[in-house]
Amino acid sequence: MTSHPLERTLTELDHVRLLHLLQRQGAAALPLPTSRQIEDLLDAAQVVPSRTVEPDVVTMYSQVRLRDLRADTRSQLTLCYPADAEPAQGFVSVLSPVGRALLGLRVGETARWTTPDGQSHAAEVVALLFQPEASGDYTL
Repeated sequence: MTSHPLERTLTELDHVRLLHLLQRQGAAALPLPTSRQIEDLLDAAQVVPSRTVEPDVVTMYSQVRLRDLRADTRSQLTLCYPADAEPAQGFVSVLSPVGRALLGLRVGETARWTTPDGQSHAAEVVALLFQPEASGDYTL
């Protein structure tokens, strides 16, 4: 299953925090395409209360298992805010191409992104190993 790039579900808290992050970062700090892509995602997303988000939706601080569609390999990452990003440890910023592609997707959907070097990637969300809201944490 592939979702339209902007058919996403965001929690109210994730939506507000991302909006504030964009405002704090300012247009000068983020590349224009990144800023526009996040703004478009925020504008088009279905926003739901944290307590009602489905347990198969990728939210901030979700731990995700992915299957690369080209190489048929699996990887695991945690979606986080830029201050917590440590890609070598599997903590990927929501402002990165893969982070933007994953936020708000559901298990079974395909994330598609292009890296800064121009390479296109696609990966299926095969499992949510951890979602804060599903475990009762509505404040992360």
